[in-house]
Amino acid sequence: MTIQRDIYPNLKLRIYTSGLRQNRIAKMLGIDEAHLSKIINGFREPSEELRTRIAEILHSDPTWLFHKVFVTEESPLIDAELTPPNGKVSEPIL
Repeated sequence: MTIQRDIYPNLKLRIYTSGLRQNRIAKMLGIDEAHLSKIINGFREPSEELRTRIAEILHSDPTWLFHKVFVTEESPLIDAELTPPNGKVSEPIL
């Protein structure tokens, strides 16, 4: 199964380079950190007002900050598909 969504790589980059943590930004916005995380990772679409407020906090242009990139991800394989043909599972290297 393939998952398709839009993400905001510029938003992720700007948050990382700003030195602010997601929980701090969420608190400044008055929203739940999980809500902000869903926006950053493309699972929620922010309102125009929220886009503007995020851009102000990050001192960025909202058009640049919320430029979308379409991605697809393959869903994780089930355990049976991960088992090698010989049936032996190797120990992880630590």
